Amino acid sequence: MTPEGRAWADMVDALAAAGRRLDDATSGLEAGERADGYRALLRGLHHQLARFEVDRERPELVPFNGWRQKFFMDNPDTRYWVADVRGDRQYRITGSTGDAVYTSITAYSGGSGAVTAAARIDGDQLGLSPSGEFSLLVGGTRPQAGAWLPLPEGNGQLWVRQFHDDVAADRHGRCLIEPVAAPEPPPPIDAGRFSHQLRRLAKTVQMMPTVFAAVDGQVEPNTVQHWAEMTGGAAYTEPGIHYLRGAWKLEPGEALVIEGETVPCRHWNALLYSRYLNSLDHRHRPVSLTGARATIRDGRYRLVLAAENPGAAIGSDADWLDTEGRPTGLVVLRWLHAEHSPALPRTRVCRTDESGTP
Repeated sequence: MTPEGRAWADMVDALAAAGRRLDDATSGLEAGERADGYRALLRGLHHQLARFEVDRERPELVPFNGWRQKFFMDNPDTRYWVADVRGDRQYRITGSTGDAVYTSITAYSGGSGAVTAAARIDGDQLGLSPSGEFSLLVGGTRPQAGAWLPLPEGNGQLWVRQFHDDVAADRHGRCLIEPVAAPEPPPPIDAGRFSHQLRRLAKTVQMMPTVFAAVDGQVEPNTVQHWAEMTGGAAYTEPGIHYLRGAWKLEPGEALVIEGETVPCRHWNALLYSRYLNSLDHRHRPVSLTGARATIRDGRYRLVLAAENPGAAIGSDADWLDTEGRPTGLVVLRWLHAEHSPALPRTRVCRTDESGTP
């Protein structure tokens, strides 16, 4: 078999192995949950294919984690773009912030192992125009004037994030990257590089069910805890976020109430996920909530996670998040630039009466 044929066969084998592993891991679940696992696997594959033909000489800022391409803890209240770059090149990023409450650009080094947020810059340092336009030089030598972001040695990634308090109503921003020095036209195809990319895709796909299984059961049901592993830019996260992670396990007619104190911060949100680390259906259901839209009374929030909308009976000091009727799932709270570590919220499970009162 040719090297290209072997790389293709390895990718096909990896897809089959991922399916078998997922089938074994989900055999005890009901049909909807099993199908959802395969959908998450397919979305992850779609996500990887969208970034398959990486060109670090001519990088593109590719939109990340759209609803068809959810991949490991997507967040619909934040818009993302990702580009693969070389540390020995220089690029320029131009764009606008729209109505985002916060914009950050982070350079990451490392690969599938330890990932480090090597350098970052945010909207406070970008020198935004009155309309939110910006231009940023990335890599190379620091210019005498203007915004600049250094790049780590070797290959890395650039992530642009724009956080929104109301992503559905806000004006969306944009961003574009281009090399400062125009490179020569690329060869039609590099056979060795293509085979390498196929093998890398195979490894990523085969790893997905392992990650799904590893996350399941990490959090005690119906509690919320600090997520210490997600700090400092680990796993390509935003370095300035403090994460709280919880889980629910509910019987029909039950709700999980989460009550806590807010902390002064740039932005915060709460978001529901499936066991496969996909956000729930944020296009059609209230599965996420930002601090700007939350009901805050005396500096406190109260979230009610339930399958049905409690309506007016929920009270005027609480917000409903739709579990889609799933018996289990994850909830993550993100606090951006919090003045101090947020206190853990209190949680309780309660029955709902016929009107949905928790």
